[in-house]
Amino acid sequence: MVDATATATCNSYQYHTLFSTFLSSSPNSNLLPYHLRCHRRQSVASDVTARIRCKAAAVGSMEIKSQEKKDKKRSKFEMENLTIWLLKQEQAGNIDAELTVVLSSISLACKQIAALLRRSSIINLNGAHGTINIQGEDQKKLDVISNELFCNCLRSSGRTGIIASEEEDVPVAVEETYSGNYIVVFDPIDGSANIDTSLTTGSIFGVYGPDKQCLLDIEDDSMLNEEKQTCITSVCQPGSNLLAAGYCLYSSSVVFTLSIGNGVFAFTLDPSHGEFVLTHENIEIPKSGKIYSFNEGNYDLWDEKLKKYLNHLRQPGSNGKPYSGRYIGCLVGEIHRMLLYGGIYGNPKNKNSKNGNLRLLYECAPMSYLVEQAGGIATDGHQRILDIKPVEIHQRTPIFIGSPDEVEKLQTFLA
Repeated sequence: MVDATATATCNSYQYHTLFSTFLSSSPNSNLLPYHLRCHRRQSVASDVTARIRCKAAAVGSMEIKSQEKKDKKRSKFEMENLTIWLLKQEQAGNIDAELTVVLSSISLACKQIAALLRRSSIINLNGAHGTINIQGEDQKKLDVISNELFCNCLRSSGRTGIIASEEEDVPVAVEETYSGNYIVVFDPIDGSANIDTSLTTGSIFGVYGPDKQCLLDIEDDSMLNEEKQTCITSVCQPGSNLLAAGYCLYSSSVVFTLSIGNGVFAFTLDPSHGEFVLTHENIEIPKSGKIYSFNEGNYDLWDEKLKKYLNHLRQPGSNGKPYSGRYIGCLVGEIHRMLLYGGIYGNPKNKNSKNGNLRLLYECAPMSYLVEQAGGIATDGHQRILDIKPVEIHQRTPIFIGSPDEVEKLQTFLA
C-alpha cells in the first residue's frame, strides 16, 4: 500500500514540476492571463507539498523494507528451545502445567546421562556393575546410575506419583511429600551393551495419567499388599492411553525426540548453551524405505513365513538393488534412523523367546506411539502394539515397526 502511494505521489510531483517549469519560462508572469497566474501560485504550493509527500512516502517505504530485512536476519539466528516449546504447548492447551514440569525433569535426566556417557571411560564408568536385573540381564554401571538419575529427577519434580523402570523389580511409588499425579515408565539406558565401545545408546520414556493416585513408602520392602497391587494395575495400561512419549539418543549428537499427541518433534542438545534446541519439526516417516533392521543371527530360530519375507528383501528390486540391512543393537538408534529415512525394524519371537525380547511397557509402547504419530505402523504381527494391555510389568512382545508400506508388505507374508 505504501509503495503504491509513493508511486502515485511521485508521479504527481513530476507533473507539477514540468508545469512549473513551463510557467517560470515566461519572461513576465504579470502578462499571463489571470487564470494562469492563479494556477502558477497554486502549482508552487503543490510543488512543495508534493516534494514533502514524495520524500515521506519514500522514507516510509524504506523503513518497512529495512524492518523486513531485520526480521529475516533475526529468523536465521532465532532458536526455540525445549522449555519455550513446552510453554507454548501449555499456552495452547495441548498439555497442562504439571506435564510440562514432568517432561522438563526427564530432559534434565537425559542431559545428565549424556554428560556421564561422554566421560564414562575417563571416570571409570565402563563395565559391569556386578548385579542382575529382574530380566536376568547383567547390569552395567551406567544402567544403575542412569536409573537413579531418572528416579531422582522425577521425584524432585513433585508431579509424578508412580515411577516404573526396566531396572526395578516393581513400580516405585513416590513418597507423599513429593508425589503428583503422573505415571512415568522408562528404560534409562537402551542398548547399554554399546557403552563400552562408545556406540549408540538411548533412553526411552512414556507418561500416563493414573487411574488412581498411589502414595506408598518407597523404603517398604515387604510383600506386595493390596495398595501396591493397585499401583501395578495403574501402571499396566495400553499404549493408547499414553499422554506423551519419547526418547533421547546419545550418539554424535544428543537428540531428544518427543510427542504429546500432535506430531513428533526433535530437539538437539546445543553443548555451548546446555539447551535442547528444536531442529526437526513435525517429523513424518517416509511411506516406504530401503533399510531393514533385524538381528539376523537368529534367522534359523524364526518361522518360515518371516524367513520368506527376509529372503524377498534380499532380492534385487525394480532398481536392481536389494534392501540394505542395518542393525545397531539399540532400539533408539533404529527408530531414530527410521523416522528420518523410512524402513522397517523387527524383533520377532523365536524358538528360544516365544514372546520376543523387548519390553512392552518401557520400550515397545512408547516407540509405537512415536512412530504412529509420525504416520508409521507398529504391530506384533497380529494386532496393533498400542492396543495390547499389559498383564505384567515386565511383559515382552514381538514387534514390527516402521514405514506403513513396509509393515503392510510384511503382514502379507505373515498372514
